[in-house]
Amino acid sequence: MILLRHGQSEFNLLFTQTRRDPGIADPVLTPLGHRQAEAAAEALAAEPIRRILVSPYRRAIQTALPVARRLGLPLSVTPLVRERYAFTCDIGSPRTELAMAFPGLALDHLEEVWWPPQEEPADQVEARARLFRAEMAALEDWAHTLVVSHWGFIMALTGQSVTNGQMLRVDPRAPAPQEVSWKHP
Repeated sequence: MILLRHGQSEFNLLFTQTRRDPGIADPVLTPLGHRQAEAAAEALAAEPIRRILVSPYRRAIQTALPVARRLGLPLSVTPLVRERYAFTCDIGSPRTELAMAFPGLALDHLEEVWWPPQEEPADQVEARARLFRAEMAALEDWAHTLVVSHWGFIMALTGQSVTNGQMLRVDPRAPAPQEVSWKHP
């Protein structure tokens, strides 16, 4: 499967400059983030992708949409691949707001408030990543899946830190990382 970290968000831009939480809930992509999403769509155009799983955060959906359009595939919104709740940006948008912002996106399976009520400990996000790895490994066509997710979830799943718009190929049948270092670059 291919993991794609969402493009640069308003939060990423400000946090990178100040190293402080700028207090933006569920931020959208910056112009650079939109360019990164378009570049990902271009890079993935020749891949044999049959399924796109995406986190419910707006920045992830905005990143996945150009890929979905390019490949003619629907998005499958999957809270399991959401970001680790640790900053204000990890407060999501309620299902009804997402439905208004992204008409046509299947969201009926989401709770109105689908993100955790408080900071998510590292062991919980690592357990969520192990569950996702096991679910993907059980699928015959896991290799044809694109997952649009976040730094923390990808870190928990692979042990690797990725930048905005970066992609990784992952075999979910391979062993999970023995240890995850939660130091953000």
